[in-house]
Amino acid sequence: MNKQKSVIVIGNEKGGCGKSTTAMHLIVGLALSDLKVTSIDLDVRQSSLSRYVANRRAYADATSKDIPMPKHYTGAEVIGDPNVSESSEHAAERLMLLIDGALANSDVVVIDTPGSDTPLSRLAHSMADTLITPVNDSFVDLDVLGHIDARRKQVLGPSHYAEAILDLRLKRSDQNGSPLNWYVLRNRIGQLDSHNARDVAWALEELSSHLKFKTVHGFSERVIFRELFLVGLTILDLREASGGKPLSSSHMAARAEIENLVNLFT
Repeated sequence: MNKQKSVIVIGNEKGGCGKSTTAMHLIVGLALSDLKVTSIDLDVRQSSLSRYVANRRAYADATSKDIPMPKHYTGAEVIGDPNVSESSEHAAERLMLLIDGALANSDVVVIDTPGSDTPLSRLAHSMADTLITPVNDSFVDLDVLGHIDARRKQVLGPSHYAEAILDLRLKRSDQNGSPLNWYVLRNRIGQLDSHNARDVAWALEELSSHLKFKTVHGFSERVIFRELFLVGLTILDLREASGGKPLSSSHMAARAEIENLVNLFT
């Protein structure tokens, strides 16, 4: 098992792509692999990961079940004084100290970022060892990576977000820093083959050759993920939470998707 300490950032400047769901399932999967995990939610406005963790803590308290819990920090805790702007040097210093302290006391730090460009999100990206960018299986979501002419099957150029990642990599190279491993997580893939799915697969292959990221299979469109959020559970908890009852074939498939993702980092 890989015990090397690392910072994993879940980043995409677009909402609704499954960042918080990805973060929570990765957190629990890493914890179940005997890694000590710290999580940080930088989405001060939505705070989806923080609400997910709070729901999980409430479930554990109500059921007295011993389920893996991260050491979690909300965006408000990062900023500190509510009267201090997120863009202030004070907030940036707190985040850097928090990440350094978390690495000293845990194996992995997982950071969920907002669906917009913010100073703290940029800082987190700069401190990442691994970047995971979830995208839904559509050209609307792929626009966060690059501009594509699907009719002519051409990549016209990188998006602002992709350009920022390329600039970050270039700065690291100039400073002889560690490489940034970038994974694009293909979420909400339909169960049936379609022209759209094939076109998206082509576009991701083209973009990956330009932007140097690895495409990995993410989560299919399943109602269970939305239901689990309400009780703070993940698909990895489901068998134990149900008292050992067998999982359905759909739940087993969903669990395999999560395990494949976690295996990349353990």
